[in-house]
Amino acid sequence: MADKENAVRLTRAAKKRALEERPPPQPTRASKRRSGADKRVVLGEIPSVSNLAAAAPPPQPSDPKPRQTRKRSVRKLTVDVTPPPHSDDDYDPQMCPADAEDIYKFLLSMEVEPKRRPLSDYIEAVQNDVTENMRAILVDWLVEVAEEYRLVSETLYLTISYIDRFLSKHAVHRQKLQLLGVSSMLIASKYEEISPPHVEDFCYITDNTYTKDEVVKMESDVLNLLKFEMSNPTVKNFLWRFIRASQEDHKNPSLQLEFLGNYLAEISLLDYGCLRFLPSIVAASVVFLARFTINPKVHPWSSVLQRCTGYQPSDLKDCVHAIHDLQLHRKWSSLVAIKDKYSKHLFKCVATLSSPSEIPPLYFEDVRI
Repeated sequence: MADKENAVRLTRAAKKRALEERPPPQPTRASKRRSGADKRVVLGEIPSVSNLAAAAPPPQPSDPKPRQTRKRSVRKLTVDVTPPPHSDDDYDPQMCPADAEDIYKFLLSMEVEPKRRPLSDYIEAVQNDVTENMRAILVDWLVEVAEEYRLVSETLYLTISYIDRFLSKHAVHRQKLQLLGVSSMLIASKYEEISPPHVEDFCYITDNTYTKDEVVKMESDVLNLLKFEMSNPTVKNFLWRFIRASQEDHKNPSLQLEFLGNYLAEISLLDYGCLRFLPSIVAASVVFLARFTINPKVHPWSSVLQRCTGYQPSDLKDCVHAIHDLQLHRKWSSLVAIKDKYSKHLFKCVATLSSPSEIPPLYFEDVRI
């Protein structure tokens, strides 16, 4: 028994010594949390997130092995920056630079078609009661109507074209001439305008001289006589292209030249004698005369205009002199609607510009390209 008790004592003593010799245990996470929870800190001693970020040492850049990326095949996009052939129409979508040449050739072919051209002598050959003076008064009044209803200029040109084409085929009494005018403008408004005036508006503008039924009946007569051929080239279709070609500085075009060209083109509508000229010739003559009016000492024609229009100055001589007489008020000086319109500051008062009374014959000599 004594030996067993000594063995037990020795064993207990050895265990005790072994425990004393064992290194102290490391604190666990739970113990750390418990010890930290028991310790209370002051509010000022709590570090902020920015302080922690500032105090934290910057992460050491690792030196991983470079990733081997697979090269992707990228197709290079090539852009054609070659300018269009018509440098005067660059980057203007309304001028259709890619198709301008084809459109111009198509318009030239249309303007010579007999069904789209009025007779140049219909007052003598067809009409019995309508005179040249009555036609001019009607055109002057229609200019005021277009201004009253704020119609685009294309509507006015088409209106006059419908009137001349109708009078070339059918005799009209003078009392129905104004009815023909408003009915033709009604058709042109439907063709060109976004919101055309109503039939009642045209009855009102005539001081109710004609009823709604009469206007509609005349509209039907015009459409049937012209066989619904409502699209025909006018001076306006060519004028914009020719004016753009005549501008030396295409980035800063001259509004004065543009307004003066529009003024001269509209006063050509007054003259019954201008019907013998094609619309493209009238448009080219207008540009010739407008450039001469602005700068009389410089030749008004150029090789660029000759290539664009296809006309030599000698081809325009008669038409230029006819429009020049209208500009100098040698004809139809009592009809002032167009002059009053272009005497406003909105159009830079181009109607008040004075032009030399004579055009040097040298300017009508052909230009060498």
